[in-house]
Amino acid sequence: MAVSLYLNFNGNCREAVDFYADVFNVEKNEVMTFKEGPQNPENPLPKEAENLIMHTYLNISGMKIMFSDTFPGMPFKTGNNINIAILESDTEKIRTWFDKMKVGGTVEMDLQQTFWSKLYGSLTDKFGVPWLFSCTEQ
Repeated sequence: MAVSLYLNFNGNCREAVDFYADVFNVEKNEVMTFKEGPQNPENPLPKEAENLIMHTYLNISGMKIMFSDTFPGMPFKTGNNINIAILESDTEKIRTWFDKMKVGGTVEMDLQQTFWSKLYGSLTDKFGVPWLFSCTEQ
């Protein structure tokens, strides 16, 4: 069994995936656009949906995180009901990732020692996605 996160974006999924791949220095995977998916002649694909991302993913620290653009006309809301927690033992990696991720975003708690982690911080990135960074070594 596996658990993964699926993040939806409002037309800027490609930019978000490029950003996260750069932050975590991971390989980008195949991207499928809505145009590349099966088409229904009775319900033609709107022109504005053609190049939007239907599906892609990144492997970040052993976790598969999936991404998609919201289909035009579907409701989109950046929510606060999900956080992505990055658990890593290497504090230098945490510092590097946090410093890259905070550019254009909002830091809620700068990296610091807490009672549960020798290095912890939280931020919301420039796409409105909340992230928690925590060192797994005490």
